[in-house]
Amino acid sequence: MSDITKCPGTNCPVKDDCYRFNAESGYRQSWFAKAPGEINEGKFTCDMYWGEQSEGIWNQLVEITKTDLP
Repeated sequence: MSDITKCPGTNCPVKDDCYRFNAESGYRQSWFAKAPGEINEGKFTCDMYWGEQSEGIWNQLVEITKTDLP
């Protein structure tokens, strides 16, 4: 199970590239009640999109914030 909130991908043009849609689901999986993406003025946006680039950025932030405890 993925320890994330998954997306149902309803009407999402980028769901096939999004980890929140493609990750393996578990028995007690958390889901968005409604797909978080929206279309405004003909442009699709989603603040919860988790693509390959997003995962790389996340991994970099994790590395940057690691600290050695005394």
